[in-house]
Amino acid sequence: MNELMSWPECEEKFIRRVSVDTEKINSIIEMALERLDFVKSLKADEKNVSFIFDNYYEIIKELLVALMLKQGMRSKNHQCLFTFFNKKYGHDAEVNVIQQMSYLRNRLEYYGERVAYDYHKENYKSFEAIIQLLLKLLK
Repeated sequence: MNELMSWPECEEKFIRRVSVDTEKINSIIEMALERLDFVKSLKADEKNVSFIFDNYYEIIKELLVALMLKQGMRSKNHQCLFTFFNKKYGHDAEVNVIQQMSYLRNRLEYYGERVAYDYHKENYKSFEAIIQLLLKLLK
């Protein structure tokens, strides 16, 4: 997997300071939870698993955005969200999963490569655990 972007590079090029907006943070969390409810209502199969996976990635990304906003920062790219999460909270294993998700999501989004059903089956519990961790950190 790719190495994380350095925090100094993120701060210099991609992070800006913002006012902490509790209403916006709560709205992002609410949307992520609604997306999670939607995803959990679906039964994954070979045809829809890529879309389910894409939603798990979006939920995690949205929660990382909310977590960063809670610290008064906004990122212009996803990679700095991961670097922020790693720098501030550690959780190397979770960051590795998120990076792998980002790679697969980009392959899906830009090259039309489907996510394998077996990958989802083996990893969706990790996605859900990361979501629960992020929700706990946001409390």
